[in-house]
Amino acid sequence: MASTTPPVCDFGWQAPGFTLPATDGRSYRLEDVAGKNGTLVMFICNHCPFVLAVVDKLVRDSRDLQALGIGVAAICSNDSVSYPQDSFENMQRMAEEHEFPFPYLHDAEQTVARSYEAVCTPDFFGFNKDLALQYRGRLDATRMGSEAGDLRRDLFEAMKQVAETGKGPEEQIPSIGCSIKWKEEQ
Repeated sequence: MASTTPPVCDFGWQAPGFTLPATDGRSYRLEDVAGKNGTLVMFICNHCPFVLAVVDKLVRDSRDLQALGIGVAAICSNDSVSYPQDSFENMQRMAEEHEFPFPYLHDAEQTVARSYEAVCTPDFFGFNKDLALQYRGRLDATRMGSEAGDLRRDLFEAMKQVAETGKGPEEQIPSIGCSIKWKEEQ
């Protein structure tokens, strides 16, 4: 499986707005998920081994970040026609099975992924309270198919710093994951 790495953090880049349906039956806008101390927007999916390797850590770190006033949302933008594992119904199943503490949003038209210039799953966008980008790095050093012990919680530590200071760390290690599964151009 080929992996993809996102570009480095473009500090200060403003979060594009969105309105998307969620697995809980509601629709959410960026403003609905934004936290008082920052916001984390994660592009994930249901089938990527890179996501599956960290999903429980995503849930743990999201809960811990929410306690610090960071709003969290996950978005699936994959083409569910070509990749039925990423269908809305399977998104609902994944959110329930893993007890997601955040809305899991469906970007069926892929417009949000394009506006964020997301490239892979997982792809993390950490914003400060003013919705200015401060983090675009990895969750941690977990690698697919390997047992890792206690790893530094890169995403958590970076977003904790954002919550406390409004600024992300200068040094960031990019996430790695499966490419977003784009729809064929018509």
